[in-house]
Amino acid sequence: MQKNERILVTGARGLVGSAVVERLRDQGFETVIPVGRQDCDLMDRAATEAFIAQARPTQVFHAAARVYGIMGNMKNRALSFFENVSINTNVIHASHLAGVRKITVMGTGAVYPYPSPRLPLVEDDIFLGRPHGAEEAYAHAKRAALAMLEAYKYDHGLDWAYVVSCNLFGPRDKFDVEFGHVVPSLIAKFHQAKETGGNVLVWGDGSAQRDFLYVNDCAAAVQRIMEAGEGPVNIGSGTVIRIRDIVDTLARVTGMEGRIDWDATKPNGQDYRAYDLSRLTALGFRPEYSLEQGLRETWEWYCAEQARG
Repeated sequence: MQKNERILVTGARGLVGSAVVERLRDQGFETVIPVGRQDCDLMDRAATEAFIAQARPTQVFHAAARVYGIMGNMKNRALSFFENVSINTNVIHASHLAGVRKITVMGTGAVYPYPSPRLPLVEDDIFLGRPHGAEEAYAHAKRAALAMLEAYKYDHGLDWAYVVSCNLFGPRDKFDVEFGHVVPSLIAKFHQAKETGGNVLVWGDGSAQRDFLYVNDCAAAVQRIMEAGEGPVNIGSGTVIRIRDIVDTLARVTGMEGRIDWDATKPNGQDYRAYDLSRLTALGFRPEYSLEQGLRETWEWYCAEQARG
């Protein structure tokens, strides 16, 4: 990408979008156009087409989504599917109409079949079976975006890449104890328990294993994919750890050792998920943040935000 390109970023106030905006600006890109809900309702097709046409981007990074954690996905299947399909369809079609050269879309590891055809997960296997039942509606909406990108490349020559993400965390996430993803919901629970003097109640038994990537590393990976990637590309740290290890690290970071209660009646989600990172590695990406460093920065950011009210 050239530094004078016009780069539009949807979901620019969310976890990934905000980190990508910050990184591109820090890297010297002159015209980064952030789009949040206050700027354009991406559920509105006409408004989306008008906004992107007026912005005249050469590249689009599409990170806007209706995002839930495992419990949120289970309780909001129809809403999750409808809103994500609508947003993705409007943004991809509007990008084509505006003459965008390339669009990079933020996907999710939930698109992979369950049980996994093979491990680690390989991009070519995405459509080889149904996704995990706990995230099925959300995953199908994200799969639809991938199918649409393939069709628009075939019919219209639209260049694209699709980021298949591991578990991400960092500042400006959705810190919701019921509907948030693993790390932000845990951080909110730890903060609440620290304030009240109680214990932290954690869902599941901690045995599920995932690849976690700090959002600053995610933004670096996204930039490499925007510059040189094509098709679906897995991103991750390359290290798979247990949820229990996340909890233990957070307990150490927050000074809350010995104050954890596990609720094994709650779902663990998929038991193991690891990603083949060959395509990402070939683009020259290497993570810079350790798990503890990323968790500490996220915890400190969240505490500062809570203190500001």
